[in-house]
Amino acid sequence: METTLKFLKQLAKNNQKEWFDANRKTYETAKTEFEAIVKLIIEKSTTFDKELAGVEAKKCMFRINRDVRFSKDKSPYKTNMGASINPGGKKEMGAGYYIHIEPGKSFLAGGCYMPEPAALAKIRQEIDYHAADFKKVLNAKDFKTYFRDLSQDDKLKTAPKGYPKDHPDLNLLQHKHFIAEIPLQDSEVLDKNFPVYASKVFKAMYPLNQFLRKAME
Repeated sequence: METTLKFLKQLAKNNQKEWFDANRKTYETAKTEFEAIVKLIIEKSTTFDKELAGVEAKKCMFRINRDVRFSKDKSPYKTNMGASINPGGKKEMGAGYYIHIEPGKSFLAGGCYMPEPAALAKIRQEIDYHAADFKKVLNAKDFKTYFRDLSQDDKLKTAPKGYPKDHPDLNLLQHKHFIAEIPLQDSEVLDKNFPVYASKVFKAMYPLNQFLRKAME
């Protein structure tokens, strides 16, 4: 994805509408390049996650325009390209996979980010009832090959409502997001086998998504 990384690097230095308009053809080329990679990753991931069958790459990709209405930063464009691969595309809030491409800051992630209160309650209940199964997912060899643990960002400081402070699995119940991520070097993004690598990472993440999807049913 040489064109994509190069464009994003230049955009970070020239985040203005005038510059973007003058370089729109390069953007379109980069967008097409990224979409092709996302398409390949979906195809390879469908071999283990059958719910991704028929998902279109373009319906997983986020717009590059930023929503600046409530932000102090009025830069009009994101300096990354992202895609949320879910059975229902980027608009689905269930458990899926995420690709973030940004020079020096790329990563792969997945799981469930910011579940709605009702979904979060269901996930916590499933963990409460089946903690051993959830720990088995997080301690699996394939999962540990790529991820150390779930992201610790934005965890509760105390027990969630309805659970005792001395709950044996309080550390798991305190999560508000159930995601795992792995950083990428630019060289990995540029490698011709990147789609294969990404699908291997997502395959290791698949049991986590299975657990989360079952919980939210």
